[in-house]
Amino acid sequence: MFSFALGVGTKDSAGNWLEVYYPEPTLNPDPALVAPVLKALSYAGGNQATELTTVQASTCAAAVSDTGLKLQLEHLQTSKKPLVAVILDTDDKPGSVPEAYLKLHLLSHRLVKPHGINLDGIFAALPNVAWTSQGAIAIDELANRQLQARLAGENLEVFSIDKFPKMTNYVVPKGVRIADTARVRLGAYIGEGTTIMHEGFVNFNAGTAGTAMVEGRISAGVFVGNNSDLGGGCSIMGTLSGGGKEVISVGENCLIGANAGLGFPLGDRCTIESGLYISAGTKVTVMDSDLNPVDVVKARDLANKNDLLFLRNSQTGIVECRTNRSKVELNAELHSHN
Repeated sequence: MFSFALGVGTKDSAGNWLEVYYPEPTLNPDPALVAPVLKALSYAGGNQATELTTVQASTCAAAVSDTGLKLQLEHLQTSKKPLVAVILDTDDKPGSVPEAYLKLHLLSHRLVKPHGINLDGIFAALPNVAWTSQGAIAIDELANRQLQARLAGENLEVFSIDKFPKMTNYVVPKGVRIADTARVRLGAYIGEGTTIMHEGFVNFNAGTAGTAMVEGRISAGVFVGNNSDLGGGCSIMGTLSGGGKEVISVGENCLIGANAGLGFPLGDRCTIESGLYISAGTKVTVMDSDLNPVDVVKARDLANKNDLLFLRNSQTGIVECRTNRSKVELNAELHSHN
């Protein structure tokens, strides 16, 4: 079995799932531990999301032997919101809202890394939702709910209209600091020791492997290596940008300067100077150790190569690639978030 989880979620008035919260999703669970739940649901194989009644939750709690799973089921018995059990026999593309939310949880719980799970078709699987101070609300029901709140003397605040909620409403990974939680989507993988400042942004299926400083944008599909620093206002082109298939990443011990940009995979110990945006097709003059031009290549030809320094010559305007002799050293005290 690929994954199993018990969740509590929200439906619209027509009975369609809007979102699901999974307190303890599992990856490759022991079949024997979840067998009582599968039996109660008459599971016959495949991937499925089944609404769970409180009676079923009680029956399963009495039958399971695993202490953690038993406690989950006992807690779920008290729910006033819809319950769901999701069984993913294989890692196929998500076929429902509960399945999609389980996969996003697996990423943010650090159980799988970006590109380590099948998310094909996830945009089609997820509904666009109003995320409010009263929880998830279907878009076509929002106006009525706003009126009801006004009449009751309450304030219904709408934080966003989006397919993806903010991560911290579902998962708060250990050992991170996030200055503005609205800028990190559920499905982000945030490594322990990462600091995300107010202007930092991390999309789903993207993130940081470990200690990192994020003051720029990590787009969908981008994974940043350990001990790298993304300067204020910098941007990394996402895998989805322009419909491209190239996986764009940042290696370890890299520095992307303020307001700089990256559109190809960067190796380890590389630096891009502030304000310089390098796309895959940017013409780059490669310099030798004496700063003599050796060749002119497209930036994509330097993908995943280590120890490179990219800058724009202030006299000629030419983008140059030199050997990087600087070392990125993040403040260990700053990134210790116990």
